Amino acid sequence: MERIDTSQEQEGLVKMAKARVKKLKDFYFHMVFFMLGVVIYVLKTYYGAPLNFFPIRYINGFVMAIWTTFFAIQAVQLFFTEVILGKSWEEKQIKRIIGKNNEKQIWK
Repeated sequence: MERIDTSQEQEGLVKMAKARVKKLKDFYFHMVFFMLGVVIYVLKTYYGAPLNFFPIRYINGFVMAIWTTFFAIQAVQLFFTEVILGKSWEEKQIKRIIGKNNEKQIWK
């Protein structure tokens, strides 16, 4: 029985690790595009670069503020949620929920 549980636990850990790596990959991809957007915004706003073709012409202060907000939210979700709501918090919540279910369950 332990062998099955261990392999299932390992499978779960591998699945969680893959999900975490995908989130990190997406974040770094977003970060590269965000930095590119910041460079373009600075060039347009402060150096007067004539970048007026389709998608670039719409990069302004409002768009950058919205983009920065989404980027910051993604960073907080990725990095700080683990610190605040980490493994110990998950274990406590699981025990609490299981405890509540065991109290409600009536054995006949």
